[in-house]
Amino acid sequence: MKQYSVGNQHSNYRSLLFPFLCSQMTQLTASGNQTMVTEFLFSMFPHLHRGGLLFFIPLLLIYGFFLTGNLIMFIVIQVDMALHTPLYFFISVLSFLEICYTTTTIPKMLSCLISEQKSISVAGCLLQMYFFHSLGITESCVLTAMAIDRYIAICNPLRYPTIMIPKLCIQLTVGSCFCGFLLVLPEIAWISTLPFCGSNQIHQIFCDFTPVLSLACTDTSLVVIVDAIHAAEIVASFLVIALSYIRIIIVILGMHSAEGRHKAFSTCAAHLAVFLLFFGSVAVMYLRFSATYSVFWDTAIAVTFVILAPVFNPIIYSLRNKDMKEAIGRLFHYQKRAGWAGK
Repeated sequence: MKQYSVGNQHSNYRSLLFPFLCSQMTQLTASGNQTMVTEFLFSMFPHLHRGGLLFFIPLLLIYGFFLTGNLIMFIVIQVDMALHTPLYFFISVLSFLEICYTTTTIPKMLSCLISEQKSISVAGCLLQMYFFHSLGITESCVLTAMAIDRYIAICNPLRYPTIMIPKLCIQLTVGSCFCGFLLVLPEIAWISTLPFCGSNQIHQIFCDFTPVLSLACTDTSLVVIVDAIHAAEIVASFLVIALSYIRIIIVILGMHSAEGRHKAFSTCAAHLAVFLLFFGSVAVMYLRFSATYSVFWDTAIAVTFVILAPVFNPIIYSLRNKDMKEAIGRLFHYQKRAGWAGK
C-alpha cells in the first residue's frame, strides 16, 4: 500500500475530464499519525501461479465474443437500410453502450488476473465507478425509450410513423445520456472529498460504491439518501417498462388474427428478455436494502451482473431475431462477393 505522511506534501493529479473532481482527490494530506491511501488493492483476484490464468482465458474469450457480437450488430444496423427503423436504432445505441459499459471493468479485471500489481489509483477507481454507473443508468433509460417505442408501435400503429420520427429518437438518446452522466456526478464528487486511511483492500472485482465507502475513515451515512435516489430511478424505469408491456400484452391478446399476435409477440420478445435480464441483475446487485451477503456471494453476483448478463444481449438480438440474422447474412454475402470481385 502506497502511503505518505503529514506535512506540506501534496500529490497533484489532474484529469482533463473532471478537473474540479480530481482537485479534491489530490488533497490527500494526513494529520497526526494517520496515513492516507493513494491507491486501492483488489483482494478477490487470484495470483497468476495460483489459478489466475484459468480465469483469464475464459474471461478474455467472453469479452472477445461480447465485443465482436455487439460490434457486428452496430455495423449491420448502420449499413443495412432495411434496419433503419426506430427499434433498430435503439438496439444499435444499446450495443454501443454495452461495449463501453463492459470496457470500464473487464480490461482492468484481465490486467489484475495476470499482473502482480492488482491495484488501482484512487482517481482511477472514482472514474471507473463514474463511467460504470453512468453508462448503466443511460442503458436503463434507452431500454425505457425502447419500451415506449414498442408501446406506440403496437397500441397506436397508425400514428407510429408520425410520432417516432428520427429527430425524436435522437432526442430520447441524448436525453438518456444526459440523465445517466449527470445523475451520478454529485455522488462521485462527494466521494472524492472523503479521506481514505487504514485498509485499502477492496473486497470486490471492480470499484463500486459500497466496497469503496467502507474504506472511508469518516461518516458516510449520507450515502443512504443517495442510494434511495438511485433506487427510485431504477424503480421508475422498471415501472414505465412494466406498465408499457402490460398494456402491450393486453392489446396483443385482444387481436383476432393468430398471425398478428405471433408477429407482435415476436417483435417484443427480444426487448422483454433483455429488460428482465438487465433489471433482474440490477435488482439483485443494488436493491438489497438491509440485506448483506458473504464476500463469496457478493463476488458471484458481481460476476453475473458485470460479465455474464451482457453476453446474452447480442445472442438475444441476433440469433433470436429473424431480421437481424437476414441482415447479417446479407452483409457477409456482400463482403464475400466483393472479395471475389477483387480477385
